[in-house]
Amino acid sequence: MNKQINFPGDFSPSSRVWIYQSNRPFNEQEILEINEQLHQFTAQWNAHGAPVKGWGGVVLNHVIVLIADETQTTVSGCSTDSSVRIIKSIERQYEVNMFDRLLLGFVVKDKVQLLPMAQVPYALEKGYIDENTLYLNNTVQTKAELDAKWLVPLRDSWLAAKLKLGAQT
Repeated sequence: MNKQINFPGDFSPSSRVWIYQSNRPFNEQEILEINEQLHQFTAQWNAHGAPVKGWGGVVLNHVIVLIADETQTTVSGCSTDSSVRIIKSIERQYEVNMFDRLLLGFVVKDKVQLLPMAQVPYALEKGYIDENTLYLNNTVQTKAELDAKWLVPLRDSWLAAKLKLGAQT
């Protein structure tokens, strides 16, 4: 993948991560607007009145990543709810679905391509994707996992066992 994703480096590896994948790519103007909204949100993010060190941004034109460093302030249920509210607001504003967990993201020809879970075996069979295709593992929960296990070859993902990849060897 040509684009190097630069997540903030000054966050603890144990920082909590939330990944929301859009059902369509955002255009440049939308990305600017959404990044500004996320910046304003994280600048005011609080848990029981204490500031949360947070970061949010659009990556790969398709994905919103939120990071909360809990070394100083633990994210509470209320502060998590507030983060979900901003994502739901972005959904309404840009007419996208950010919560479809059955839509899987793959990097094909340097772009995110979305496939419904049910079509993944067909895409493999037809050679549209293969075991080396980068998969967006949106189940990562920490900054360390985001850095190491978010964009992984399909063969190294949780999907590999489900699809019985490598079982033929």
